[in-house]
Amino acid sequence: MLSDQQKSDYDRDGFILVEDAVPADMLQQLQAVTLQLIEDSRTVQENNDVYDLDIGHSINTPRLNRIKTPHAVHSVFKEYMRSDALTELIKPLLGNNIRMNNSKLNTKAAQGGAPVEWHQDWSFYPHTNDDLLAVGVMLSDIGEEDGPLQMVPGSHKEPILSHFNNGVFCGAIHPDDTAARLDDAVSITGKAGSISIHHVRTTHGSAPNMGENPRLLLLYELAAADAWPISGAQSTFTGMTQQALWEYFNDNMVCGKQSTIPRLRDVPVLMPVPPPQDASSIFKTQSSGGAKSAFSSTT
Repeated sequence: MLSDQQKSDYDRDGFILVEDAVPADMLQQLQAVTLQLIEDSRTVQENNDVYDLDIGHSINTPRLNRIKTPHAVHSVFKEYMRSDALTELIKPLLGNNIRMNNSKLNTKAAQGGAPVEWHQDWSFYPHTNDDLLAVGVMLSDIGEEDGPLQMVPGSHKEPILSHFNNGVFCGAIHPDDTAARLDDAVSITGKAGSISIHHVRTTHGSAPNMGENPRLLLLYELAAADAWPISGAQSTFTGMTQQALWEYFNDNMVCGKQSTIPRLRDVPVLMPVPPPQDASSIFKTQSSGGAKSAFSSTT
């Protein structure tokens, strides 16, 4: 359970770090499955439904940006997502009825793993209210050299910034946008088993991994069950029939029940259209959308 101070910090800053949050036996299982998935990627030669490959990936040197939707790849990721160890930390922030919108496992390769440019998750998938957050589960120790998440305190209460380049959604804030306050960002570092929690509107990004080992960060995107996606947003749900969407929502409930009454709030929304040429992942959205990099002079 979160302390009153942690809840206050989340409300003020838009993020918190919870140390030693993952039970030791569960952490070991998550780590073992993740390392096996990386090992299994050696024979993969192009992006597929499971892997988003990094530049330089080969059978001898597996380099990944991401393992996609890990909850659909191995049951241990869904088991932890629905465990009391996690849900009891999230309920104070989202209530008792919580849905997972998506999961991902960013396995940023050592010595140059791809950065993620500054952005607000909300820009990708606006909902009828903003009671959404992302949980980042550290499956490896993450220090400053490993390309940790960086967060801008208080940005979740500020305007939604432009994530467009030449009129196209590029999934990134221009690094010269002074409203982003990027100089105020703080790094989220910690030991394996710690978790970060950040609000859907919090500005964040991460630099390349210059460490000696992959940076393993499991992410769950969670929503209050009465937050419904706004049609037309670039999201998992685009193109689903009503029946498919209803089944998807119910299959991905973390706890409680799926609401049929969307809760409407006056929240700022910029729709992420027109899309870039390739919107298959945040890496491809930022690249094909021509986002200017805050972390590399060559992007």
